[in-house]
Amino acid sequence: MIGSKRGKRSFSRSIVAIAIFGIALGLAVMIVAVAIITGFKKEISNKVIGFGAHMQILNMDSNLSYEMIPVPANLESVMSVRELDGVKSVHTFAIKAGIIKTGEEIHGAVLKGVDADFDWGFIDQHLIRGETFRVSDTSQTGHVVLSENMANLLKLGVGDKFTMYFIQDPPRARSFTIKGIYDTSLEEFDMLYIFADIRQVQRLNDWHGGQVSGYEVLLEDLDDLEEVAEGVRDRVAYDFLDDGSRLRVETIRERYTQIFDWLGLQDMNVFILILLMLIVAGFNMISGLLILILERTNMIGILKALGTTNFSIRKIFLYQSGYLTLVGLLWGNLIGLLICLAQKYFHIISLDPTSYYLDTVPINLNFLHILLLNLGTMCITFLFLLLPSMIISRISPDKSIRFN
Repeated sequence: MIGSKRGKRSFSRSIVAIAIFGIALGLAVMIVAVAIITGFKKEISNKVIGFGAHMQILNMDSNLSYEMIPVPANLESVMSVRELDGVKSVHTFAIKAGIIKTGEEIHGAVLKGVDADFDWGFIDQHLIRGETFRVSDTSQTGHVVLSENMANLLKLGVGDKFTMYFIQDPPRARSFTIKGIYDTSLEEFDMLYIFADIRQVQRLNDWHGGQVSGYEVLLEDLDDLEEVAEGVRDRVAYDFLDDGSRLRVETIRERYTQIFDWLGLQDMNVFILILLMLIVAGFNMISGLLILILERTNMIGILKALGTTNFSIRKIFLYQSGYLTLVGLLWGNLIGLLICLAQKYFHIISLDPTSYYLDTVPINLNFLHILLLNLGTMCITFLFLLLPSMIISRISPDKSIRFN
């Protein structure tokens, strides 16, 4: 039935081809959709985490402003967090809000002070000019790293100096030299943060070297965030500091709820798309199977006359439908992966960074996702085929043998 020349010239050939095409197209769309949505969520999450880590350990009395109450550096309870499974690193930070004025341009920004143990991996990944600076334990540096958007606004480049003013009593000003320029396309953050030596911020806040705004905790995997956060809280949230205050743990999802809620809504879009594609693929195969049964009515009658059971005949058509489904899945995987790889390496489709936080459509290829889509499509299609295959039991041998 599958390989015979008669089968290739039969009326059902075009119908079966359409059914195979429907499965292939449906699977390809599902693969591309899942790759884009998971890639989109992964890229945005990584960028937000790059600016604020997976979680921060702060003074309980600190609010959402950029004037934070300091906590002691090198707290033993915080350092023990590094021993937790899933924790990649723990480092201190300090922030200070100020205003930059260059010629006719003025811009508000946040100076984020980092220490020698700061992980520059995220900034290095998005660095477009210059280089990052290294914080020394012995000397203070006036180098900073800021975003391309901010540099363009202020008409500055690598090696240029600028003055940042801080509104406090008494008002203060500091001169900085641009060491590197980065671009993450996450404009909300790019226009806000300037990375500097933590000692600069400590001096501006009149803090001694043992005081910081808090600690940032980086994890190995974002999926472990809630579980690790509970472990961190158990270690640090119940101890009192020398001044009677306590520490609190704030995850990146709690700090930027609106962004992660928005990313979470994308899952519903994927679910609806996958459901629609599975329904289309299922009905395509139903129509294909019905045509196959109709064309082979004479054969069904002869087999029944020879004593073949309905179940055995149903298996013949289900096996053939299963084979055709596998052909569709093969082409669907090929088409879907080619589209994903073309976008991943050649960036064919671009985006507006101001609206999507990315300059190109992201792709995240995950073998498990592809495997589950294939298995799900195969199982759903098979279930769709069980009902039309039952029509075989209603075909009588005497009428079907005469069927033309």
